[in-house]
Amino acid sequence: MTTTSFKTIGIKEAAELLMVHPVTLYRMAERGEVPAVKPGKRWVFVDIDLIEWLRAQYLTQTSVSDSTERMNLCHYTNVKAQVSGGMSLKMPAEKEYKIALGLK
Repeated sequence: MTTTSFKTIGIKEAAELLMVHPVTLYRMAERGEVPAVKPGKRWVFVDIDLIEWLRAQYLTQTSVSDSTERMNLCHYTNVKAQVSGGMSLKMPAEKEYKIALGLK
């Protein structure tokens, strides 16, 4: 049986570990975006939980960019599909209108 050592840390040390500003981390903790608990007046973090949370962000970022790339692929040929929709014609300039209408 292996034992994993962990350490409880405060908001300043946790912010340094995650490389974010302490105020940013405080707000993230309030919103429940990071693993944290507030047993009293201060937020408490477990270093291993923060590292696991940080690693999970890799998967989230990869899957978002991966799914965006997949959406641009043609489902039949698996080739990147051209974006369609919208108007691609350029409107003629005022001079061309006048020539076409015989005003010039």
